Amino acid sequence: MSIATAAEQPCPARSSAAIADYWALTKPEINFLIAIVTFAGFCLGLPAELHGFPFLLLINTLLGTLLVSSGASALNQFIERRFDARMRRTARRPLAAGKLEPASALRFGLLLSVTGGIYLAVAVNVFAGLLAAVTLLTYLVLYTPLKRRTPWCTVAGAFPGAMPPLIGWAAASGSLGVEAWMLYLILFFWQFPHFMAIAWMYRDDYARAGYLVLPRGQHSAQFMSWQAIVPSLALIPVSLIAGAGPVYRVLACIATAAYLYYSGRLALERSNLAAKRLLLVSILFAPLEFCLIMFDKL
Repeated sequence: MSIATAAEQPCPARSSAAIADYWALTKPEINFLIAIVTFAGFCLGLPAELHGFPFLLLINTLLGTLLVSSGASALNQFIERRFDARMRRTARRPLAAGKLEPASALRFGLLLSVTGGIYLAVAVNVFAGLLAAVTLLTYLVLYTPLKRRTPWCTVAGAFPGAMPPLIGWAAASGSLGVEAWMLYLILFFWQFPHFMAIAWMYRDDYARAGYLVLPRGQHSAQFMSWQAIVPSLALIPVSLIAGAGPVYRVLACIATAAYLYYSGRLALERSNLAAKRLLLVSILFAPLEFCLIMFDKL
């Protein structure tokens, strides 16, 4: 083989690195949680008179939802690539670090998003596809630009962030009931303490990149405290309404009380250690809460 011919051959290491970079664009750690809550919404939304579990419908629902979610993550990183490069937390992301061409990431994100939305509409139902499309648009058009304009962007981001269980429920039943909205509210309120922990830990990083996730100046700590405490309090009654069994309610009380406790610790101590502890508890709380609801309905 000549030197010129060898140079034209794709390098396995380079190809593997590119695959890893595209995989990182999808934010698989977030997709894992999305898969759990979508699965819970699907199972809880199944009609009681249904004979046999619709495994194929579940697979189609998860696949379509994760495609849209992955596309949204890639497009978000495309939009914020210059700002991500200024943050230590995100500087190693593929686009921020210059590992991928922006145009390639844009095509990748659009392909995943459009394919996922169409797949849900065709393989599942139009309602589920529509909910996924609304989630994508509100995340990219509303939440993403607001991060640089107002600290209330967290409220805007919580609306699309809580949609996955609704997509799962709509996929299973073709409609949304009161119980579906209880799942939505749990995930909606859960997001605020979770994100406040991240925002407080990386507040200097966010400020360096020009993200206004916390108010500038002396009001940032107070803002963070309120957004951590109030939603944690709201989670308690919503979680209790979401299930009816006595065992569930005891366990839900313990879980929500723990979430409130660590949110309160962050609000009072305002330290990075308290933020790390709250972040860990928040990561455990969401899948645990949805699993408890599912077991309660069995």
